[in-house]
Amino acid sequence: MRAIQITEFGGPEVLELAELPDPEPGPGEVLVDVTRSGVNYADTHQAENSYLSPASLPLVPGMEIAGLTPDGHRVVALSSSGGYAERAAAAPGMSFEIPDEVTDDDALALVVQGATAWVLLSKTARLDPGESVVVHAAGGGVGTLAVQLAKRFGAGRVVAVASSGEKRELALQLGADAVVDSSAPDMTEALIEANGGRRVDVVLDMVGGRVTDESVRALAPFGRLAFYGMASRELPSPVQPANLMKYSTTVGGMWLPHVWRLPGEVMGTAMAELFSLVAAGNLKPVLGGTYPLAEARRAHEALRSRGTIGKLTLDPRA
Repeated sequence: MRAIQITEFGGPEVLELAELPDPEPGPGEVLVDVTRSGVNYADTHQAENSYLSPASLPLVPGMEIAGLTPDGHRVVALSSSGGYAERAAAAPGMSFEIPDEVTDDDALALVVQGATAWVLLSKTARLDPGESVVVHAAGGGVGTLAVQLAKRFGAGRVVAVASSGEKRELALQLGADAVVDSSAPDMTEALIEANGGRRVDVVLDMVGGRVTDESVRALAPFGRLAFYGMASRELPSPVQPANLMKYSTTVGGMWLPHVWRLPGEVMGTAMAELFSLVAAGNLKPVLGGTYPLAEARRAHEALRSRGTIGKLTLDPRA
């Protein structure tokens, strides 16, 4: 089968097209004929071995696939790696049947980015109706869905932060009440101004560095910042517990693989609700384009440039 393989860690240049044997499914796993592979920002960290879970070489990257099972069911599935290929093994507990009303590309937009936005709002930040929500990287896969879900979950005001006029206009079309340029010299001041002069209740942050520091300073008493990525590759300042108490604020982190291990059906509940919203036309995944499998390197370059909008996918059949 054709697959993208990494034999040394680094940037997009380490993604190479290769001919590899089909993967051997483990106990309970099924071999999926992949119709689309999802490209996730975490994949860029996996390629350079800077992700939360260390990688080992050689590696076929990718953790999101959509395709057909041997018995003909359309599924979207998660795996720790192996998604950038014509065939991939999927565990039943991390596979979700795609409704007829939902496309493969839409399903891939939901299984990591949609679930991330759902968990951030409902579990990490525990959004209450009427609260204000800041969504950083609002033009990305998580951000475009988080803006919509925040409104669906009852947010009083959604402030979208994005790097270009096109992305900020899209955020407004998706339901944001105000937008902020991500290059604002003082993010604290910009967020408070965009929230009508009031400090904000919830911040969803995957940027890191000064953006995180200045967003924490924009929180209202009992405000929460949910940290789920570090696209800037810059560490924020260490959190001082005394300051959390002094300002009655909370800083929390979220990594989606932990959700997979929770008791109960948290991931299943999230996917069922997301599928239902898309099927009913009440949630619109934003699709940023599909690249042939052989051009995975170009997809990573586009993602790291922060010039993309919405969800990127690979077509293993192209």
